[in-house]
Amino acid sequence: MTQPKRYLITAALPYANGYKHIGHLAGAYLPADIYVRYLKAQQRDVVFVCGSDEHGTAIPIQASKEGTTAQAIIDKYHPLMEQNFKDLGIQFDIYHRTSDPLHHATAREFFTKLNDARHLTTQTTEQYFDEKAQTFLADRYIKGTCPNCQFPSAFGDQCEKCGKSLSPEELINPVSTLSGEPPIKKTTQHWYLPLNRHEDFLRKWILEEHANDWRATVVGQCKSWIDGGLQPRAVTRDLDWGVALPENVEGGAGKVLYVWFDAPIGYISATKQWSLNTGKDWRPYWEDKDTRLIHFIGKDNIVFHCIIFPVMLQLHGNILPDNVPANEFLNLEGDKMSTSRNWKLDMQDYIDDFIKAPGGTESMADVLRYYLTQIAPETKDSEFTWKGFQDANNSELVSVFGNFINRSLVLMHKLCKGKVPPLHMESLTDTDRAMLESFSGARTLIENNLEHFKFRDGLFEVMAFARSGNQYLQKKEPWIFAKQVDAAGQVLPEAQANIDNTLHISLQLCANLAIFIHPFLPFTASKICYLLKVVDKMLLWENAGKTKLLSTGYSLRAPELLFRKIEDEEIALQLTKLQSNVRMDTTTNLGAEEITPAAPQYAPVKESIVYDDFAKLDLRNGKIIAAEKVEKADKLLKLTVDLGFETRTIVSGIAQHFQPEAIIGKQVSVVVNLLPRKMRGIESNGMILMAEDAGGKLHFINPEGEVAPGSGIS
Repeated sequence: MTQPKRYLITAALPYANGYKHIGHLAGAYLPADIYVRYLKAQQRDVVFVCGSDEHGTAIPIQASKEGTTAQAIIDKYHPLMEQNFKDLGIQFDIYHRTSDPLHHATAREFFTKLNDARHLTTQTTEQYFDEKAQTFLADRYIKGTCPNCQFPSAFGDQCEKCGKSLSPEELINPVSTLSGEPPIKKTTQHWYLPLNRHEDFLRKWILEEHANDWRATVVGQCKSWIDGGLQPRAVTRDLDWGVALPENVEGGAGKVLYVWFDAPIGYISATKQWSLNTGKDWRPYWEDKDTRLIHFIGKDNIVFHCIIFPVMLQLHGNILPDNVPANEFLNLEGDKMSTSRNWKLDMQDYIDDFIKAPGGTESMADVLRYYLTQIAPETKDSEFTWKGFQDANNSELVSVFGNFINRSLVLMHKLCKGKVPPLHMESLTDTDRAMLESFSGARTLIENNLEHFKFRDGLFEVMAFARSGNQYLQKKEPWIFAKQVDAAGQVLPEAQANIDNTLHISLQLCANLAIFIHPFLPFTASKICYLLKVVDKMLLWENAGKTKLLSTGYSLRAPELLFRKIEDEEIALQLTKLQSNVRMDTTTNLGAEEITPAAPQYAPVKESIVYDDFAKLDLRNGKIIAAEKVEKADKLLKLTVDLGFETRTIVSGIAQHFQPEAIIGKQVSVVVNLLPRKMRGIESNGMILMAEDAGGKLHFINPEGEVAPGSGIS
C-alpha cells in the first residue's frame, strides 16, 4: 500500500454524562493512541482528534439524576474525561467538545449543504408528546412495562431488566418520565437521510473494495445492514438540548440535530479547532484524497462510522474512511460491564487507586495499558480479570521486561564501571552475532503488526524480544567470566572481552526495547531513556533495529525498577470493591418499583427435537475425586471424575463459581459420549451438566442420595 501524505485519526467521541470505564479505553482510545504514537515515531504527518459528545438525551437525563442542568453536567465531565485520558497516556492533538460554538456552526453548515442540495427529505410522523410538559418525548423519556419480561420500568429504547431493544410503541402502559402522565400521539415533521438511495454505493465501497482489508466483524455487520435493506434515518429531533437547526430552515423551530448526525461532525470541528491552535490548514485532512482517515471505535458504533457517516461525507464532498478497526467488547470478571448496574472499572477509579494514590506512579498507567493490549478484543469479546491483571504485571512486566532492563544495568555498573563497554569484534561468538542480527527482524515483525492494527500481536513480539534478551544473558553468563582473574585479581582480557560484548549488546537491546515499547507503554519508554541518559528523540522509528544507539564509554544512570510487584491484598481489595459497588447500586440507585423482585427470566425454549435425538446422549452419574485450576485460565478447572467403569479428565468452565477443594466428593451429571476436545493443552473427555440461576450462579445437577458412579441418567 502506498504511504499517504497525511493521516487523520479519530477516536469515538465519549458521552460527557459520566466517567468512562476501561471497556471504553480498550475499545477505541488505547488502540488509537498506540497507532498514532507509532505513526509519529515514523515522523508521518498525523493529526489525532477526539472530544466530548455533549448532546443527546443522555446528558439531560444525567442532569435530572444529579439535580442540575445539562450545561453543568457537560462542564463537569468534559474536563474530568480529558484529564483521565492524559493520566493514562492517551495523547490527542485536540480534545474538543460538541457544545463549542465552532462545532455548532460546523454542524449547521453541514446540514444546510445537504439540505440545500436536496440530499435530505422531510416526513411527517406521529410521536409521543407530553401534554403537561408540552414537549415531544425522546425514547429515554418514556417508561412502561416491557412486553418481553413484564418489567414495569422499561425505557422506550431498551429494557434494562432483560436487555431487549424496544421502541416506545411496544411499551405497555407508557408514561412520560417528565410528568408521570400517559403521553399522547402528536404529528411532527422531521428531516431524514435517505440511506436507501445509497445501498449500491455502500455495497461496492465496503463489500467489494474493503472486504479483505477491514476486520471481518466490521464487514459482516455492514453486510447484514445492507442486505436487510436500509431505511431513511431521521437527522432531527424535537428537543431543547443540542445543535439548533439554522433559523432560515422553514419548520425548523424547536428542533435540533439528532445526536448521531451531529456527533461525527465533531471530528471535523475538532480538526478546525486544531487548525486554529496550530496555524495549519485543516482542509486537506478532510478533502484531499491523499489523506488516510481512520476511525477507532467499538463494535456498537460500526453502523454510524461505516454506513451513515460515510454517506454524509460523500454527499458533503469529503474523503471516506480508509479503515475502521472496530474492537469487540471487554467484559469484567465473568460479566458484561454495565454502568447501570455499576459492574465496571472506571478509568478514574483506577487512576485514584494505582496512579494518584500514595506510592502510585505513572508506570501503573502503563501496566493497565499493557494488560488491556494483551487482552485486546480485536476479533472477539475478551475479559478483564484482576488476577489476569496481576499476572500480566508480575509474571511479564516485572519478571521479563523490567527484569532484563534492570539486569543489564546492574551488571554494567558491577562489571563495566557504569559505562557502555566496547564491542570487541574479534571476540564475537555465534550467540552474539545471532542476537545482533535479531534486532532488525524484531523491528520488521513489530512494524508489520502495527501497520495492520494487530496491536496485541505487536506487543507479543516486543515481549518476545525482551524475553530473548533474558535468554541471551542467561546463556552468556557474564558473571561467570568475571571470576576468571589473574594473580592480581584482574579479570583476564579474554573474559573481559566476553563480558564487554555481552553487556554492550544487552544495552543496545535495552535501547531498542525503549523504541519498540513506546507506542504501547510511553511512560516506561521515557523512563528507559532517562536511565540510558538519552533524549526521547532516540524513540524515533528510524532508530529501531539499529545496533549502535549507545556510544561506547558513555556513563549510564544507576538502575531503577521499572515496575513494582502487585500484591494479593491489592487484588482482593479491588474484587471486594467491585462486589460491594454492585450491591450498593442495586439497593440505592433504583426506584422503589425497580427493586421489587421480578419473576425469574428464562431463556427461550430451543427448537423441538425428537426422542431419538435425546437418546443419543449418554448421561451418567459421576463423582469428582480431584480438582485443580488450569494455569492462566481464570474460568477453567481440571476435574478428575470417577465414572465407575473408568476415571476421566474433564475441563469445566466453573472456576469462578467453585473452589477446587470444595467440590471434591461432589456427585455430578456427566455427558460421557462427547468427542474429546483439547482446552489449554488438556484433553477433556466429557461435559459436566450445570444449572444457572437468575443471578448467573452455577449449581451442580446431582441426585439427592448417594448413587454409584457410572449409573445411567434417564
